[in-house]
Amino acid sequence: MQNRTDNNVNIVMLRGACLWILMALILAWCLVGLYNQLEFLQALIPGSPKRVLQAHLDFLIMTALILGYYAVKVALPWHVRWAMVIGAFTNSSLFLMYALFPVLDPLHDAFNPEVTGAGLFNVYLYASLLMTSYGFGKGAVIILKSTFTVKTESQ
Repeated sequence: MQNRTDNNVNIVMLRGACLWILMALILAWCLVGLYNQLEFLQALIPGSPKRVLQAHLDFLIMTALILGYYAVKVALPWHVRWAMVIGAFTNSSLFLMYALFPVLDPLHDAFNPEVTGAGLFNVYLYASLLMTSYGFGKGAVIILKSTFTVKTESQ
C-alpha cells in the first residue's frame, strides 16, 4: 500500500511534464511556420501538418496526465514514474515521426510499409504503447488501491 508523500519522490514526473510542455510549444511554433508556408519548415517536415498538430496535442494531453498523477501525491515506484515520462514522450513523438517521415504514415500517399526502417519504427511504436500503458495503468492501480487504505489518527 502506498502512502501519501512529498513531491520529491515523483520529481521525475514534474521534470518530464515541463519538458513535454516545452516540446508542445516548439511544435505550436512549427505549426505557425507550416501554415505560413515557411520553406525551410516545409522541407524539414514534408508530411501532413495535421500530424504535427496531433503530436502537439498529444504532448499537451500527456503533460496533463502526468501532472494529474503528480498532484495526487501518492508515491509511485521508480519504474512506473519513468514509464509514464518516457512513454509520454515516445507516444507523442510517433505523430511527429509520421510528419517527418511520411513513408511511415499509413494515412499518407507516400506510405510504404517496405521502406528501410519500417520494422524498427514498428518496434518503437509497440514498445511505446506498452511502456505508456504500463506506466499510466500501473499508476492508476496504485492510486486506486491507496484510496482503500485505512488511515490511522497519526495520518
